[in-house]
Amino acid sequence: MQFGYFTMPSHPPERPLKDGHEWDLQVIRWLDELGFTEAWIGEHHTAPWEPHPSPDLLVAQALMQTKNIRLGPGGFLLPYHHPAELANRVAMLDHISGGRLNFGIAASGLPSDWAMFNVDGMTGVNRDMTREALDIILKLWSSPEPFDYKGKFWHVTKPDTMFGFLKPHIKPLQSPHPPIGVAGLSKGSDTLKLAGEKGYIPMSLNLNPAYVSSHWESVEIGAAKSGRTPDRNQWRMVREVFVADTDEEAMRLSVGSSMGRMMREYFLPLLAQFGFLEFLKVDPNVADSDVTPEYCAQHNWIVGSPKTVIEKIEKIYHEVGGFGQLLVFGFDYVENPKAWRHSLELLSKEVMPKVQHLKPKAVKLAAE
Repeated sequence: MQFGYFTMPSHPPERPLKDGHEWDLQVIRWLDELGFTEAWIGEHHTAPWEPHPSPDLLVAQALMQTKNIRLGPGGFLLPYHHPAELANRVAMLDHISGGRLNFGIAASGLPSDWAMFNVDGMTGVNRDMTREALDIILKLWSSPEPFDYKGKFWHVTKPDTMFGFLKPHIKPLQSPHPPIGVAGLSKGSDTLKLAGEKGYIPMSLNLNPAYVSSHWESVEIGAAKSGRTPDRNQWRMVREVFVADTDEEAMRLSVGSSMGRMMREYFLPLLAQFGFLEFLKVDPNVADSDVTPEYCAQHNWIVGSPKTVIEKIEKIYHEVGGFGQLLVFGFDYVENPKAWRHSLELLSKEVMPKVQHLKPKAVKLAAE
């Protein structure tokens, strides 16, 4: 099993944007130093608790300050970007990265973002836009010939050479393109079916293991549609993780600190608005009001001493049938950076070596 990082990025609303940005850069430097394999940076436009609208700015800076870790948006919200412009921007970023770029994509799930960009997310138009935008981006990267793509949402032309020397020419460094990742939240996620169908990296977000199991079923459904063989080693599991010297200290520094505040003031109320709290419940009869940071820490989070965290990782791994990489969910610990750094160090030095044996085997699926 490998370890990576997934961050919204999340910061309390009172945090100056530059200070939050600097914190995220510092954490990425730590991750690189401690042997984490990758980090994914989210994009949001109307959430004060998730204040970064341009993950590529953070990725570009972090690439200059790290040596080994793979970095990428997690992901670009494709309905809000012209696909021709984004194709060139991602390709250029891949060259800057020296081939360390991952290309995360998403359809956007915040109604306030939909409203700002006048995108109909209620009927799934955002998902249709995402598929079309990605088709255009991949065609721009792969097609050697000129084309005129007239889609439902975008009209993009790859012109022939003009005046003898002007032509589209920017292609990614990695061949055929940077690895593409997609994240899923809901049960039976459509985006994870797309991951299975196209062979993209599937990422499962912060849910009770019982619901996360349905995510791999979605990947398998998509893979069967195209005759692909889905590989559980590609599957990323995003989890709230905090490691301390003792279980008691880990609870105090997670539930009783920045993690607990973010969950209490923002994330849990947001999930409640969408009717998603059920995805966090071990027992469906639990009242929504009982789904608190304390409840999540007990049933869903990976919090504790190194020994406890190892046991929890092994338990989740076997409950969902195996996955290849655990992505630590990022939080803002600007007021207590030593605690977050120590948690990452314990993960790297005390936990990672003890779970290296957890490696799923690929299973061949026949096409439908």
